[in-house]
Amino acid sequence: MRAAQVSKLDGPEAIEIVDIPEPEPLPGGVVIDVHAAGVAFPDVLMTRGLYQMKPEMPFVVGGEVAGVVREAPEGAHVKPGDRVCALTMLGNAMAEVTSTAAEMVFKLPDNISFEEGAGILFNDMTVHFCLRNRGRLAEGETVLVHGAAGGIGTSTLRMAAALGAGRVIAVVSTEAKAEIARAQGATDVVLTDGWLDRVKELTGNRGVDIVLDPVGGDRFTDSIRSLARGGRLLVVGFTGGDIPTVKVNRLLLKNVEVVGAGWGEWMLSHPGYLTEQWAEVGPLFETGKIAPPQPVLFPLERAAEAVGSLENRAATGKVVVTLR
Repeated sequence: MRAAQVSKLDGPEAIEIVDIPEPEPLPGGVVIDVHAAGVAFPDVLMTRGLYQMKPEMPFVVGGEVAGVVREAPEGAHVKPGDRVCALTMLGNAMAEVTSTAAEMVFKLPDNISFEEGAGILFNDMTVHFCLRNRGRLAEGETVLVHGAAGGIGTSTLRMAAALGAGRVIAVVSTEAKAEIARAQGATDVVLTDGWLDRVKELTGNRGVDIVLDPVGGDRFTDSIRSLARGGRLLVVGFTGGDIPTVKVNRLLLKNVEVVGAGWGEWMLSHPGYLTEQWAEVGPLFETGKIAPPQPVLFPLERAAEAVGSLENRAATGKVVVTLR
């Protein structure tokens, strides 16, 4: 089978398209003929050996897929021929065939394409975890998201209202990205230059209830300043490069919180949690209350470029690699 493989940790440009044997089915696992595979920022980090979890070399890139079940264990909730989306977690996604644990596989709603489905689980389950679990989003609250034209950002814009937010403010770096944010459901859009003052104006100096931050970097302190009393700043990642620090006395000023939101760690340490998430989110996709992602597509031959687009921050929205 064809696959996008990393054999040296030199970054996305080192990804090669190779022919390798099909994987052995995992015990009790599901074998999937992959039609599309999602790209996420941990894929960038893993190509450089910088992610906290390090797969054995060489490894196939990617952690999420959509495709058709080829084999499934007796009594499983999916069967051969079913359209599914699935997580493979640390690699093994950008290949024509993959095998993953049955609890990581979910039936893909009929109204969602393989390309859209490959972009759902990683980002949307992260955002669901952030807003529901770590952010404790209450009905009508205001959510602000940084990097709003990226994968996590557009996921937040698509999902926040369906999960209860009354207002969603997008922070972006350019007017072109502002248009993307508006199209994805932002209530308000502000540019990064002077964003804090603009948010204060928009909220009547009250501030926002939740900041979802996948960027980090030098805007972190202003994110704390942007919070309303009792607000929560959710730390999702550091695509901006620098890992910020916080002077904890700032938390006392308005009784605000800085909260770690590591969905992968939580999901892996809480068996059944992913199934609980899908039980809520899946029906919202089926009924159209949450729109699927509108991915930027790359063929498998351009997998290195697809992953690289996240590293150089050229990507807008969810990036997906097509295999069939």
